[in-house]
Amino acid sequence: MAESDIGKQLKRMREDWDRRARENARHYIATGQEQWSDEEFYGSGEATVREQILNDLTNICQGKDPKDMTVLEIGCGTGRVTRALANLFGAVYGVDISAEMVSQARKGLAGLPNVHIHRNNGRDLCVLRRRWWSPFAAKLQFDFAFSFIVFQHIASTAIIESYVRDVNRMLRPGALFKFQVQGSPSVEVEQDDTWVGVSFTEGDARAMADRCRFEMRYNHGAGDQFYWLWFFKKSE
Repeated sequence: MAESDIGKQLKRMREDWDRRARENARHYIATGQEQWSDEEFYGSGEATVREQILNDLTNICQGKDPKDMTVLEIGCGTGRVTRALANLFGAVYGVDISAEMVSQARKGLAGLPNVHIHRNNGRDLCVLRRRWWSPFAAKLQFDFAFSFIVFQHIASTAIIESYVRDVNRMLRPGALFKFQVQGSPSVEVEQDDTWVGVSFTEGDARAMADRCRFEMRYNHGAGDQFYWLWFFKKSE
């Protein structure tokens, strides 16, 4: 995809997710219900952490105390999973392309001092600071990165790979980036779509891991919507 096309796609992503956030943010984040109470919405985030984090702490923590870890969540939305991550880890940084989602997340998680929510540019970890884009400070290093039901909405492999490459930059050597992509080969993807994302085969995922200096140690769900990937940063 040409750089100009990527720019257009990012603009559509920002506009569409801002609109969805204004209409019914919680439904577009978790489509299982039209309306969510606070208890139900954040409870669904706790369920995600139980199913994808708590049962995988050996790979995620690698002997570290979770309270000593700094973690990243890509596509934090209004903080559904972020809140649960903050109850487990020492510091949580969430990024999202939508200013509306970020605003709602900041309000909903205002009582959690270990949570830091930023609007990013939608393709890497550059965040908006005083009306200009800046990467996270060089001294900040993540011990774990996570993303769920986010990349399945991105129709560009170039944008997804840009994210993966930048996560590698910010992870400590050996750390895990655990994330989910669309794995169903039957999806029909249009370039300007911001809801149905590009599909990955196991071969696609392994090739991306190699290009971005990760080791894809595990994968689960190839051929399904919820295709999980375990990318470990290679030690230099």
